[in-house]
Amino acid sequence: MTIDLEIRQAERRDLPAIIALFANDEVGGHGDTTGPEAFGDYLAAFEKISASVHQTLYVACHGGEVVGTFQTAISTSLPGRGSSSLVIEAVQTREDMRGRGIGERMVRHAVAEARERGAAKVRLTSNASRVDAHRFYERLGFERSHFGFKMQVK
Repeated sequence: MTIDLEIRQAERRDLPAIIALFANDEVGGHGDTTGPEAFGDYLAAFEKISASVHQTLYVACHGGEVVGTFQTAISTSLPGRGSSSLVIEAVQTREDMRGRGIGERMVRHAVAEARERGAAKVRLTSNASRVDAHRFYERLGFERSHFGFKMQVK
């Protein structure tokens, strides 16, 4: 089922809806919350992302409501003769809107951005427990290629 969807750069007014998407994610385990005590942290991050020429935070809207979000970042490294990658992060679709093609349209939007910006590849990581998400990304043409590691430093 294809629905009317607008994908655009996120604005400050979208922040409560974006935060709610992450706070509703039980698998992510990031400790996100809609509590008012945390809003300043989210606002500071939003402003940092918005000020960056290398990062973009997007929302997907349906009927004037935020129903999804994702973030992109361009990373350039010396291996690959100085090629750039577009990294997709924080892909979330509102729980009641899943299965309607929103996630696919958001990812395809990010891939189109990669082409427009001259990136050689698109990268993303996904929580190891998100088996359905892994199948989703593989269906869109992504291949499993690396193991990911992380370390909390704060």
